[in-house]
Amino acid sequence: MFVYQYLFTVIVPTFNRRDEVKELLDSLSRQTIPKNEFEIIIVDDGSTDDTELVVKDFLRIESLNIKLLKQDHKGPGEARNLGMENALGEYHLFIDSDCLADKNWLTAYKNILIDSKPAGFGGPDHVLPNFSPVQKAIDYSMTSFITTGGIRGHSKKKISKYYPRSFNMGVRADVVKKIGGMNKLRHGQDIEFSHRIIQTGEPVVKVHDAIVYHKRRISIKKFFKQVFNWGVARINLYKIDSKMLEPVHFLPAFGTLFSFFLIILTILYPAIFSWFVLAGVFVLLLMGLHGIIKYKDPRVFVYIPIIVPTQIWGYGTGFIYAFIKRIILGKKEFTGFVKKYYK
Repeated sequence: MFVYQYLFTVIVPTFNRRDEVKELLDSLSRQTIPKNEFEIIIVDDGSTDDTELVVKDFLRIESLNIKLLKQDHKGPGEARNLGMENALGEYHLFIDSDCLADKNWLTAYKNILIDSKPAGFGGPDHVLPNFSPVQKAIDYSMTSFITTGGIRGHSKKKISKYYPRSFNMGVRADVVKKIGGMNKLRHGQDIEFSHRIIQTGEPVVKVHDAIVYHKRRISIKKFFKQVFNWGVARINLYKIDSKMLEPVHFLPAFGTLFSFFLIILTILYPAIFSWFVLAGVFVLLLMGLHGIIKYKDPRVFVYIPIIVPTQIWGYGTGFIYAFIKRIILGKKEFTGFVKKYYK
């Protein structure tokens, strides 16, 4: 019988994020559980910056149990697989390199293991006060129940099945041996992985106080590319297993089509339909005001009315494009934006 050396193995895939890796390691060094209960595996996915030097410099000043692994640029799914292959923890934890771990992150997960041993678990993502107004606006759009928080499982009032996401999730090591690692999907590989964990029939739980602080994309253009690719990924997931496509996933596509036809009708019949456009603008402005209250930052008022439709239209157009290409035309799997995705 294999004897685990640690309770947790924290696995971090990274690509050209030297500064963010250092900040993440700083946050992991402040965890409230003993350092001998967890190890950290950084998997450098072919970075061209000096990520390796940053990790090695950190090792000189901190007593954390850190391994640095390197691979060619194969994507985050395969990077996480490499981390799991070299893990010595009873539970594998995934966190993205653009996140910071709350000091009680590991403690929150450890607490649920006192009474149970779930197959998988996950936690929410938040922002810190010093994050940029764009990052806060993206957080608002991603996590509020009135946008996609219910779909993603961020809100306690979820409206679809909860799938832990790789920016903050864990899985028991012996479960991975049964179901295998993540697949090679560029986007959505964590959802497909969570789906297989759920299919074991063992508990998969949401731990609301296991918090990470997610920096996300720092520009509207990058955010649009990201959510477009997520829309494409949902159709790719459907082609793997139809259970991963729920009615709620069609809503952004319907919202995108509705907006498109409403704009056309407003141009043709402004006296009738301009009121609907004004109503939509009013709702977005109310969201902006709500964002000021939520984040105590008046700067978000400018960005939320832009970010929210960007998310809906980005995801919706990606979903529609992939639906036509893969389901109607029967084309092969594709990703969406690939070239200059990070620019």
